[in-house]
Amino acid sequence: MNPVRPVSPAPPSGGGGSCRVLQRVAVVGAGAAGLCAARHILSRPGSFAPPVVFELSDNIGGTWCYDERTGPLPDGRPVLSSMYRDLRTNLPKEVMMFPDFPFDPQLSSFLPHQEVQRYLDRYCENFHIRTHIRFNTEVRQVRPVVTTTEGEERTVTWEVTSSDSSGGQETETFDSVLVCSGHYSDPHLPHIPGLERFKGKVLHSHSYKFADPFSGQTVVVLGAKASGLDISMELARAGAKVVLSHRDPPLRVPLPPGIQQTSSVVAVSEDGRLRLQDGSEVQADVLMFCTGYNFKYPFLEAAQLGLEVQDHVVSPLYRFMVPPAFPNLFFIGICKIICPFPNFNCQVQFALAVLDGSVTLPPREQMEEEVRQEQQKKLEQGVQRRHLLKMDRGQWEYCDTLARSAGFPPLLPVVRSLYEEVWRQRQVQPENYRKNNYRIVSATQWELIH
Repeated sequence: MNPVRPVSPAPPSGGGGSCRVLQRVAVVGAGAAGLCAARHILSRPGSFAPPVVFELSDNIGGTWCYDERTGPLPDGRPVLSSMYRDLRTNLPKEVMMFPDFPFDPQLSSFLPHQEVQRYLDRYCENFHIRTHIRFNTEVRQVRPVVTTTEGEERTVTWEVTSSDSSGGQETETFDSVLVCSGHYSDPHLPHIPGLERFKGKVLHSHSYKFADPFSGQTVVVLGAKASGLDISMELARAGAKVVLSHRDPPLRVPLPPGIQQTSSVVAVSEDGRLRLQDGSEVQADVLMFCTGYNFKYPFLEAAQLGLEVQDHVVSPLYRFMVPPAFPNLFFIGICKIICPFPNFNCQVQFALAVLDGSVTLPPREQMEEEVRQEQQKKLEQGVQRRHLLKMDRGQWEYCDTLARSAGFPPLLPVVRSLYEEVWRQRQVQPENYRKNNYRIVSATQWELIH
């Protein structure tokens, strides 16, 4: 079977002219990853036509666009953002920024979410992206169309079917698609036997907006990763009694009064009490799931693309982006435990280098084998399958590899250095590390500002 090839830009046409066919790229989502994709497509007018960015909501920013509403909206669409009112970033702006677009240096290092939204607004304005975004437009289907040339080479284009707020539907053809729809909008709710017997309120952190309504209540927070810990501290400050329930070893970080750690909730007893892994039981007013989010791509037929989409894993993806069977479709920003904006910036530039021919991908079979070997190595190291997309310390070598392959500037070493310092501070002082302010001094050095 012949491999499927991306459609490459045509070479300059006869007589020494410089006319060439520009590739049309569809971008799904106008959050940070989608804006980054649009910005870099627009910077390459010799290879790409201006992008078409499809955005389901009426604004840019994705999860950074705070919406106090919960549940389905009047038009039946879900609230996409998982932002809560008092969230502040857990990474400093010096690390968080797109490498080519700094935050306002007057701002403190750890920002309220409103400042990140303002930053994305400025990014959008600076790079003239907004006119290329179709707001209130749902992508209904992204379908590959494979054709065979006379030379028996198979090429693929993409039919993208979308509908606008009036219900009008349109199908257009693109040379490639960048999926930038995020993965923080479809709550993951693990099965808990007997949950229907729980007499209190059940919600996911996706629907949590602020702590005030929980004052005086006993809240069991299930999950102790970043959002679970952050929300627990907010609830405790507001006067709630918080039971932080998780399956990991007890956190060694100093927790404020009002937070008690326990083992994980495993069932709900006949009388409505929450039964824990250690056999004890807890009476609670609220059970809040801080259990992460599912990958969900209703506009893609995964099996047709040679992909398996599970709650926490999309596979196989070469370089965590490319389905080997369709090397002109890219998933941007699906990795976890990363420095997001710099990661998106590297992935997008690699994707465009593939599309413009600067980077040649290996054959399908080789890409699939590389993914299989990488996953097998992680599994043998004890990584659970649902954590295969967590990068953590591997993110730096990954971004460096993309930069070397595609010939764009790598992330500065100071980004990693400061990221890891903040990670250490979070373990030592989870309540107060955001009071620190930093300044980048050089490509390799940062300093703490008092």
